[in-house]
Parts: sequence; C-alpha cells; structure tokens
Amino acid sequence: MAKPGLTAMVVAALALLVATVATLARAEADDLVKLDNWFTRLSHAKRKTTRLHFYFHDTLSGRNPTAVRVAKSTMTEKSPTLFGVVNMIDDPLTKGPKPESPLVGRAQGFYGSVGLESTALHMNMNLVFTTPEYNGSTLSILGHNPALETYREMPVVGGTGVFRLASGVVTAKTYFLNLTTGDAVVEYKVIVLHY
Repeated sequence: MAKPGLTAMVVAALALLVATVATLARAEADDLVKLDNWFTRLSHAKRKTTRLHFYFHDTLSGRNPTAVRVAKSTMTEKSPTLFGVVNMIDDPLTKGPKPESPLVGRAQGFYGSVGLESTALHMNMNLVFTTPEYNGSTLSILGHNPALETYREMPVVGGTGVFRLASGVVTAKTYFLNLTTGDAVVEYKVIVLHY
C-alpha cells in the first residue's frame, strides 16, 4: 500500500501534468463560443487521416532522467516483472532514433507495471506536439503495452487542437533497450482519424 505522503505526491504530479497539457494545447477553442461554432460545423466536416512516425526516448538513468519512479508496491522487490512500479514521464519525441535528432514533441503521463507473470505496462500519456504543423496539439494514449513483445499496439482515445476528436492506433517497436538501466528508445507509428 502506498504511503500517504507518496499518494499526495502522485496526485500533485498528476494535477501538474493536467495543468501543463491544458496550457500547451493551444487549440482554436480558446473560448466557449469558438468551441461551440466548431462543433456546429462538425456535421459538415470530413474526417481526415494523419500518419506520424517518431521515436520515444524513455530515460530512467543518469543525471537528467525523463522517467522517474513515483510509486512501487511491497511486491515489487520479489517480482521479476516489477509489478506495481509506476513511473511518471516527460519523454522527448524525436524524428530519428538518436537523442540529438530534431524534437517533434513530448510524451507526458505515466506508465505502471501491471503484469504478474509477464512484463506488461499500462500506458496513460499525452503526446504533446511542438512542430509548426501540430504545435500544441495532443493525442491521448491509454492502453496495454506488452513492452518486451516485438510489436505492440495501443489505442488513441482522443486529441486536441489539430487532432480534436481523434481516434486511432499507435504501434510501438523497441529500437534500443538497456536491460540494466531500463533506458529505451521506441519507434512509434501513429494512424489517427480526426476532424
């Protein structure tokens, strides 16, 4: 069971994450009238398909980690799958697999180890884009990630800005994994439908 102080830290971190994403998501709807007008025109809008390709850099080690452990269960020490560990992330998304590749956005949220017998993560993150074409737009990912499988698929459950009312699929393929530190680079391909 989590300690009361740790629970408060997790809640505070989640509140900060929500506030940050809300600030970054600079959609057309900066007021209720614009949002209402957008929805009124929606019946005449045609759905678009967008395909994205980038690399997710999850760094748990070193002086500047982008993923930090915020909780663990009493079972974690005995578990080969790290069952019960929760990490908060603010991971860079880049065009290429190298860390110095151009930045296209950030993955902000958390993931937790949910598998007792196999390595599986529950992912809850927002992909917050910074490129000129999608600046401030987000895609929300919520789903199961069997992290050691070659091919993984997770659902896109929503979006903001350019990706308002998005639905789709994210595929993940590990490009690099350090089993000692847990650092990973993961290739992401996204197919989303949006208005």
